Amino acid sequence: MYEQTLVKVVEPIKINTIKRLNKSKKWKYGYNKEADIVSISKTGMIGEIIEIQGFQIALPKQPKEIYSCSKVKSEQKWKQFPANPDFKRIKTVFDWQDYPDDFKEKHYGYIDEEFRRREEGFWFMNNGKPTYITGTHYMYLQWSKIDVGAPNYREANRLFFIFWEACKADKRSYGMCYLKNRRSGFSFMSSAETVNLATLASDSRFGILSKTGSDAKKMFTDKVVPISLNYPFFFKPIQDGMDRPKSELAYRVPAKKFTRKKMREREEQDDMEGLDTTIDWKNTGDNSYDGEKLSLLVHDESGKWERPDNIKNNWRVTKTCLRLGSRVVGKCMMGSTSNALDKGGDNFKNLYNNSDVTKRNRNGQTKSGLYSLFIPMEWNYEGFIDEYGQPVFSTPREPAFDPQGLEIDYGVIDHWENEAHGLKDDQDALNEFYRQFPRTEEHAFRDETGNSLFNLVKIYEQIDYNEGNRNSSVLTPGNFQWTNGVKDTQVTFNPDPNGRFKVSWVPGGKLQNNVILKNGVKYPGNEHMGAFGCDSYDISGTVDNRGSKGALHGLTKYSMEDAPANTFFLEYIARPQTAEIFFEDILMALVFYGMPILAENNKPRLLYYLRRRGYRGFSMNRPDKIWNKLSVAEKEVGGIPNSSEDIKQAHAAAIEMYINDHVGLLQDGTYGTMYFNETLNDWSKFDINKRTKHDASISSGLAIMACNRHLYRPNPKQKKQPVNLNILKYNNKGFQSTIIKNKV
Repeated sequence: MYEQTLVKVVEPIKINTIKRLNKSKKWKYGYNKEADIVSISKTGMIGEIIEIQGFQIALPKQPKEIYSCSKVKSEQKWKQFPANPDFKRIKTVFDWQDYPDDFKEKHYGYIDEEFRRREEGFWFMNNGKPTYITGTHYMYLQWSKIDVGAPNYREANRLFFIFWEACKADKRSYGMCYLKNRRSGFSFMSSAETVNLATLASDSRFGILSKTGSDAKKMFTDKVVPISLNYPFFFKPIQDGMDRPKSELAYRVPAKKFTRKKMREREEQDDMEGLDTTIDWKNTGDNSYDGEKLSLLVHDESGKWERPDNIKNNWRVTKTCLRLGSRVVGKCMMGSTSNALDKGGDNFKNLYNNSDVTKRNRNGQTKSGLYSLFIPMEWNYEGFIDEYGQPVFSTPREPAFDPQGLEIDYGVIDHWENEAHGLKDDQDALNEFYRQFPRTEEHAFRDETGNSLFNLVKIYEQIDYNEGNRNSSVLTPGNFQWTNGVKDTQVTFNPDPNGRFKVSWVPGGKLQNNVILKNGVKYPGNEHMGAFGCDSYDISGTVDNRGSKGALHGLTKYSMEDAPANTFFLEYIARPQTAEIFFEDILMALVFYGMPILAENNKPRLLYYLRRRGYRGFSMNRPDKIWNKLSVAEKEVGGIPNSSEDIKQAHAAAIEMYINDHVGLLQDGTYGTMYFNETLNDWSKFDINKRTKHDASISSGLAIMACNRHLYRPNPKQKKQPVNLNILKYNNKGFQSTIIKNKV
């Protein structure tokens, strides 16, 4: 059965602490530094704390009374409340003023309750389960009109709106960067939020951008404007101009005035305080909205900005529109599927990766300022959402029905896999399907096969195989350490979920720590079994903390030992706090496996580190030169340069050879044993002219070269010398043969 990993309940705070602060209603809306959570409760009380993609969010405390549309569990679900028939003819506040006081008094309670739900959110029973939706989500479900009429309730959208509410509440955040699947509803949800916020704000500006100006205009006219028109009079300010404007929606009269019971009867239009709030759209460009102050910027289809437009450049500009000094005063809702990498996808991918909530600077902000959110397609795929808004992941054991009453007889995972299987012979079509309906972030950023130096078909086949077989069970994270902390003795491997190493195989007891000592120099005892490749670094830190990572890969070769042949068994891609920690990590791995290493010698500190510790024998010499042709430094520490064009070509050819022979679907119908998806993804993007960006490719390629060094052995020109084989020659003329004597 499928197990979801998108959201989980966490307990970072002691329950007694929560109860104590709930009693005095001390939980403030926003970021709580002590607990490192973001509360989206506006009641002063919190309940369940959930984690979505590393972001811990405290929900409001569950109330004692929860709305239910039925006492029967199976009939409990979200249902849009019918419009109040008494308000059918009331289009504006001015119509409202014409009604008698007793009529108004009768309905003030209803209006106030709608405003409370808008502010605090709403609880309802859903198939027997108390369910909370944010105020924004409530406004979307209850008062927004989309292309199919009223929106359906979906659990995926509930989590989306909760995440978005936390982005709004967190003073450190500039908003969200949402990686989505096709037809997830982002355009409508962001349009609904635009109208929701704009009808509450005064003297504010709301902007819309998309992959083209015409797309932004269409979103404005087809989504924003109809949602605004559908609002009831008590939410809807009076707007300037046409009912259906083409470029700007301007609100003049504040909606909050409409609900006050003390509002003077017959208040004149001219006496009302104006909102002076607008919603508009801009043509796509790097400098769109430059120099303007925005309360909300909607970035739709941000993964599809093609040259010359650049979403990264635009974000650098528009980010300044959302702050005053260091204070964030506006938010951004950014969402999209991704194009192929060279068609705008690469810039969006970079922006998404720079929005990881678990990676913050000293100010507590991500590199982009945004918070990334990815909701896998199985959560939000039309036709596989049941009547309670829950995704049907696996084939149901009991009958399940969609909101229209149609039976869902198998799971979305099976459906997706069947679709993918049907496209397996057309890799580009398959990659496009993955980008449109991704189950992983890797799917979302799949590239076109023609853009890779290597066989992208085989790389993606292997990635898919690894993901389908949950390669996390094959790989064990951990760290190496010296036994009892005594260096240069025995090394052990300790599993650790936060470890810097990932391993798929460890040698048997007799093969571990197989180190041979000769003349005071240590040599690898398992050289016949495999070797390591390494992309090192010399400097512990960089000014901008953007230095490349160190990388180490271990690869076996065919041997008579009990070890998998031609298999990458170790991956290390990390940058510890100091270079010395990295060097010691590498040394311990070499000792534990008893295998040599081929490392780049343009950054020689690692190689000198090994030599000083007596491990020069572990450092392989460059395989393309004989000993007498090595430089003094190469003889001293070993290694191979990265500057030679011949080496670059040989390195790329080594990876290409390995991929073709050992990755993806093999000739015998089995799949390769390359389980390290981070390295596979690095291979897929490898650029031979920008090698410094591909630590994993450099390291793994050197490991392949190390295990196949016979292929790079030089063939020195030899002077041919006549060889005397001492073979006797005979003269066969006449009746008797005689020996021909060589002249001296």
